[in-house]
Amino acid sequence: MASASGITLISDNERNPLETTTYGVGEIIKDAINRGCKRFIIGIGGSATNDGGTGMLTALGYEFLDKNNKPIALGAKGLNDLYRINIDNVIPQLKECSFNIACDVTNPLCGESGCSAVYGPQKGATPEMIKDMDEWLNNYAEIAKTVSAKADKDYAGVGAAGGLGFAFLSFTNAVLKSGIEIVLEEINIENDIETADIVVTGEGRLDSQTVMGKAPIGVARLAKKYGKKVIAFSGCVTDEAEVCNEYGIDAFFPILRGVTTLEEALDVRNAYKNLTATACQVFRLIFK
Repeated sequence: MASASGITLISDNERNPLETTTYGVGEIIKDAINRGCKRFIIGIGGSATNDGGTGMLTALGYEFLDKNNKPIALGAKGLNDLYRINIDNVIPQLKECSFNIACDVTNPLCGESGCSAVYGPQKGATPEMIKDMDEWLNNYAEIAKTVSAKADKDYAGVGAAGGLGFAFLSFTNAVLKSGIEIVLEEINIENDIETADIVVTGEGRLDSQTVMGKAPIGVARLAKKYGKKVIAFSGCVTDEAEVCNEYGIDAFFPILRGVTTLEEALDVRNAYKNLTATACQVFRLIFK
């Protein structure tokens, strides 16, 4: 979704969740449907929006109307006027589509842990805007219940991408999963792990955040299903990285071999050399 409605697409002084919309996400989906696509994998991180996914749904034929039966404005500001949702003109092909939504947060739609309070500030929201948007989204969730039995503002992850998770879960045939879970399923890595001697994983930096659904822990969890040892290599590690040992990574190793600048460390040739040398020494200990 970030390719259409991402925060990196606009400058800092343009950030305003009252105005930004997920409409472009819906346009991409509609175009894909018209080209014959029925199965979707969509990552919903990095949004500049807080419209509860109403922009996306509008592009797909949902109508969000005010008391005068007129379409509300795009962006979070339109939710202030929402009175009714009409589903009569939704594109019919949407019923045939399934959506795997990569969602690595567990925020509900509203409240102290909701999308407005937690992510609104980085999208340009003021305290007053956060208060207003939270109230509008709560009203939106109540109205959504009148047309969708799946509408649940408290479901873990529906607050992702300014409520886009709520839109997918409530109005499409969607499931919310962690990104790594979806990736591991798609590449069918479980068969390889089952027959492996040792499982190797890693990332740029191992720290306490690694255990919060990131790739190495997803790999380690799957490896432990088959009782495999797991080794991780990382550009660098922090003191808090030891928590990774409690989540399936048996041992981890930083690959930097000397004092260096960040630019030198990130150079592909240097990284390849450092990783190769470190891995060689680790596996000499295991297999020699």
